Amino acid sequence: MKFVCIIPSRYASTRLPGKPLCDIAGKPMVQRVYEQAAKASKLTSVVVAVDNPKVYDTVVTFGGHAVMTREDHANGTDRLAEAVGHFLDADVIVNVQGDEPLIAPDVIDDLCRAFEAEPDLTMATVAAPLQEDEYDDPSAVKVVLNQKDEAMYFSRSLIPYPRHSFEEGGIQPYKHIGIYAYRRDFLLQYAAMEQTPAEKVESLEQLRVLENGYKIKVIKTHHQFIGIDTPDDLEHIRRYFAESAHKGE
Repeated sequence: MKFVCIIPSRYASTRLPGKPLCDIAGKPMVQRVYEQAAKASKLTSVVVAVDNPKVYDTVVTFGGHAVMTREDHANGTDRLAEAVGHFLDADVIVNVQGDEPLIAPDVIDDLCRAFEAEPDLTMATVAAPLQEDEYDDPSAVKVVLNQKDEAMYFSRSLIPYPRHSFEEGGIQPYKHIGIYAYRRDFLLQYAAMEQTPAEKVESLEQLRVLENGYKIKVIKTHHQFIGIDTPDDLEHIRRYFAESAHKGE
């Protein structure tokens, strides 16, 4: 089975312009993400789907693989669907966000193993335990799972609502981690679907899958990830790398 990792990389970020090229401890962000993904043992190849020549040249310069895509894609899924045209023999596409420089290679491998274990699986994603200080944070997307570890719903609100304590209910609230894997054909089908009501209200694209009656397998992890959306996030990750380098000395 061939697993291809595609990293959508949009240059013109509203809150952090030029985000893929932002320096993190001497390397551009896109290189940090690429190098982490490339450590996954299950991947056949890793590629960055770019929309800007500067990012393309940067990826090629550090020895990575990049493909150019249109600038006008509405979302990362559309960019992914265009890029997958370069990989006609791929069985499963792993979508790693271009602003996750701490993406864990073993999480990527776990996603791939889920497809090896379940021949009928069409889509999977990842969730980690939700921290209490994230309960009321709309940027921390919550997910509720059924007993087969399939997503029941995603929301920016706290779900399930703790009318009784989570401990009393014997349930762990989970935070959705924005890494996905799809069968190639399903990715193209998903990208062609119209937006759905809950997707529009929550501004969560993955709800389109559930609203159309498809399943999303959720792989649980205890890894904590730091996505970079704002200048504050960037400073946070820079401090993290600086502290890590200091501890390693």
